[in-house]
Amino acid sequence: MSTVPSETTSSGNSAAACCGPSCCGGEASAQEAASGTSDLRVLVRERYGAVAEGVSGAAGCCCGPECADQVLSDIGYTADQAAAIPEGANLGLGCGNPLAWAHLRPGETVLDLGSGAGVDCFLASREVGREGRVIGVDMTAAMIDRARTNAAKGDWSNVEFRLGEIEHLPVADGTVDAIISNCVVNLSPDKAQVFREAHRALRPGGRMVVSDLVWLRPLPEVLRHDVDLYVGCVAGASLKEDYLALIRAAGFRDVEVVHEGTYAVGVDALPPDSPLREAFEVVASIKVKASK
Repeated sequence: MSTVPSETTSSGNSAAACCGPSCCGGEASAQEAASGTSDLRVLVRERYGAVAEGVSGAAGCCCGPECADQVLSDIGYTADQAAAIPEGANLGLGCGNPLAWAHLRPGETVLDLGSGAGVDCFLASREVGREGRVIGVDMTAAMIDRARTNAAKGDWSNVEFRLGEIEHLPVADGTVDAIISNCVVNLSPDKAQVFREAHRALRPGGRMVVSDLVWLRPLPEVLRHDVDLYVGCVAGASLKEDYLALIRAAGFRDVEVVHEGTYAVGVDALPPDSPLREAFEVVASIKVKASK
């Protein structure tokens, strides 16, 4: 995009992420928590696989197409961008528009970490053109299947989707010009490895733009173990300064928060005395840009 779209993130028009506690499948979450699920990757893969397959209430702040369209607008995508997304790609996930700050150019190779059903990949494709290339990586097979199905609906010959973990990217060293990610790194139990892998994949002079959720102060310990909040991209987040430090430690330079806003998706549906409300008082939606 040539201009940065306006993005309000108050509770009335807030940045959306992977889900809010009011719509993440409460009974299933309680059962998972009670069973002592230890492998967070399995938990996330199962939940987002269900989202890709259209299971209502599996995860995601959005439970229907109408809501998904509103989420897209709320987190900073333009009407032109929304119209260019293939049917079935927008699942109402994300907490910002990383493309607004990526400034992609024709001919570039772009890598999307946690590409889901392909929203940002398809939009990036328009910017890099036929001479460019876009690679989406996601660890959920159902998401990859859905993204490939979406790609088959149109002329997206410069877009491909690869199954893999963002901690172990199926991409060769120094082969991409730009990396984008939208509210996914917070779900990783090894964020330092994610950023090391991103740095490895970038060419010298390349850049990364990440939209994600962070804590402005520590989240209470009891909330860190809440399954809904974890799959909802809140409980697995890091302190803002720690998050930025991990990016720098991976070798990135010029690390800059280019936008920061509040995050309140789902909070209005919570009872006034719900302890989960505290989570929304400490979390923020940020967009970070860095270079190699």
